[in-house]
Amino acid sequence: MGNIARTPNPPYYAVIFTSERTEGDNGYGEMAKEMVQLASEQPGFLGAESVRDQNGVGITVSYWDSLEAIKNWKEHARHQLAQEKGKKEWYKRFSTRICKVEHDYFFERES
Repeated sequence: MGNIARTPNPPYYAVIFTSERTEGDNGYGEMAKEMVQLASEQPGFLGAESVRDQNGVGITVSYWDSLEAIKNWKEHARHQLAQEKGKKEWYKRFSTRICKVEHDYFFERES
């Protein structure tokens, strides 16, 4: 991703997914791209940001307009398949945290 998500005025919700990868790609890259595309098509999706360091630790934050939208995404059939593959193949460990964003601040230097 690499971009800072443009979110609306709060309140909204953030899902913070922190993970440590296993060795090798094993189809992870392709599925990750598919999940970003599929999430972006879901009702209530507001944006996402993602980074991964050289040691395989990554953080992806997705933004949603409601807890219902988050629940619907978690229960999406294709997303559930990706979750299972993640547990079996792609991740050593991960955590998921859901937060309500009550305030946000942005800065952008003028060119």
